[in-house]
Parts: sequence; structure tokens; C-alpha cells
Amino acid sequence: MLVSGWVHTAAMTVLLAIGTRKGLWLARSDDRRSWQLEGPQFPMQEVPSCAIDTRGGRARLLVGAKSWHWGPGVLHSDDLGVTWSEPEAGAVKFPEGEDAAVKAIWQLKPDTADRPGVVWAGSEPSALWRSTDGGETFSLVRGLWEHPHRLTWEPGFGGQAVHTVLPHPVDDARVLVAMSTGGVYVTEDGGESWNPSNTGIKAYFLPDPWPEYGQCVHKVARDLVEPERLFAQNHHGVYRSDDGGKSWTSIADGLPSDFGFPVVVHPAAPNTAWVVPLVADGHRFPPDNALQVWRTADGGESWTSTSSGLPESYFAAVMRDAFTPDDVADAPGLYVGGRDGSVYASPDGGDSWSEVVRHLPDVLCVRAASLP
Repeated sequence: MLVSGWVHTAAMTVLLAIGTRKGLWLARSDDRRSWQLEGPQFPMQEVPSCAIDTRGGRARLLVGAKSWHWGPGVLHSDDLGVTWSEPEAGAVKFPEGEDAAVKAIWQLKPDTADRPGVVWAGSEPSALWRSTDGGETFSLVRGLWEHPHRLTWEPGFGGQAVHTVLPHPVDDARVLVAMSTGGVYVTEDGGESWNPSNTGIKAYFLPDPWPEYGQCVHKVARDLVEPERLFAQNHHGVYRSDDGGKSWTSIADGLPSDFGFPVVVHPAAPNTAWVVPLVADGHRFPPDNALQVWRTADGGESWTSTSSGLPESYFAAVMRDAFTPDDVADAPGLYVGGRDGSVYASPDGGDSWSEVVRHLPDVLCVRAASLP
């Protein structure tokens, strides 16, 4: 099954959004090798999340920016970043009576083409938000916020936040979220109730290394052809699920390290995913001090390094949302950004890489899409 929205056009322009510790940059390319860069926008604002929503034949940019004066907010642009809008009262805000405040927007996720107005947001503290107007306003998903486990979820090194939101492409009542720490949770009733879905994922740092929840999952990606298949990159551990998250199997054999932050999937080919390993815990540099991207084409049974053109002397980490594919189904591009402010692009699924930009502030997120 090919998810609606993943298409290839013979002549296209790819838009790349780069969120950093100090603002947002936009880059455009007609060949995914040479780029025109614009920015910064939102200077001195942290941009941990962004999205390019191309549903409905138009491109809407969504940015989760954090002003150190005004706090976090979700802004949107329908003219490719020329102008930006945000509700006066803020797009993501806890209802009155809740003793909590949003610290950051960690994730922005447009739903499928069949749900054109729905956009999801994940925040710190760990909460899930749903928009029905294309990301202009959001409402709190109370089923997750009021979950009895919430008071025992612990912060990871970067905070305690929902960083992954994966709506099911066929069943709109099913959504998967992942948080650090806390693990994976799944709803099958539209968000009313949530079940931890971590069986088989090890948490070596806990007294019980196989807990029901509490795992430090770093990122989860859904196979877009076989949607019950999921790939997870954990704090030590790379896993696959073939049953929508009910159980997980380690697929780390063959990788130089089982630690890392991002995992992404091919937009049209099943069983194909990429990770960016790091050596950890106390040594969070890439293996052999070289930026490496590894690919599996068989669901994690084997892995191949796809790093030609990436720097061989590299000491920066790649964050969980600083790696992304574009939406060119038959020949996806890949884009990876590091905390050293560099961004690299591959027009051929990782077979070759070239530099997009260097010396930006540290990169927190990248998103790419072909413009309609």
C-alpha cells in the first residue's frame, strides 16, 4: 500500500526546512545537489520542530519555535515563509485549571491526506495535542495527559517530552506516540485510552530491565508500505515491530553501535530504514569519529553503510528529528543535520552525499518535501 501524498514528479523543487538552536533556515533545490539558502527566520528562537504540510495541493510550513521571552508557540506560513501567523492566545496551551505549562514543542506531524485538517503536536511536558484546522489551534488529548503512568514518567537527558507521533494511515482511531522517557504508547480508540507498547524493548538502566514502560525510546518510524511494521531507535537498542508495537525484536546486529537518536523509513519501499549510530553512553561521537548513515533493505536482517561523501572527521551528534527523507517515492532524498551546524543531502537514498550548508547554529530538526 502506497500512502497518499508520496509522489514523484519529473520536474520538481524540493524545499528543506532546517530548525536550529537560533532560528529557521529554508533551502530550495531543483536537483537536490545545489541549494539556495534563505534565513534565518525567528533569530534567537529555538526551533526544535517543524513540518511541511503539502496536503490539499498547497504547502503550509509549521514551526514549533521557542522564544526565551514569550515561550513556545506554533506558527504557520502559507507563502513559503514570507509571512507567518499565530493565534493571539497561542496555538498550544494547557486549559485553565491544569497546573502545567508548555516548555517546548518537540514534534509537529501532519496526518494523512484523508484527514486534511488534522495535525498533531507533541510537547514538553509529555502531552499530545490535536489540531483540526491545519495546525492553527490545538486541543489537549486528555486520555494521554490523564494516564495513570504520567506521574511516574521521568525526564531524559534533554527533557520529558512526546517526541514521536505516528497516526495510523488506515485506521484513524489508532495513534502511536513515543516519549523520553516513558516509552511507546498506543491508542486504538481515538485517544480515549492508551496502552504501553514496549514488550521486548530493554531498559538496562532500570532495576527491572524489561519493564512495562519507562524505556528511553529516542525515535520511532512507521513503514509506509506495511504500516504494522515499526522501527525504533532507543537509548541502546534498535528494534523492529511487526504487530503495530505490541512486541519488539532487536535488529541491532550488524551496526557499529546500537545507540543513536533518529530512524527514518523509505517513502515507498517496504522494510527499508536508515539510522545514524553514535558511540555511547559517555562518548557520543560517531563510530570511528566519522559521520555514518546505515541502511537496511530487509527489515533489519542486515545493514550497509551508506556514507560516501560524508565527513570522515566528525564529532557532532545528529538529533532525533535532524534526519529526514523527502517525498520522492521512487528515488527518495535524505537529509541529515548535525549539532555542528552542518547539513548534508543525498539525492539517491544515501548512496552519495554532498554538503548543503555549514556553520549554522546546532541543527535540531530538518524536514523536506517536493513543492506542489
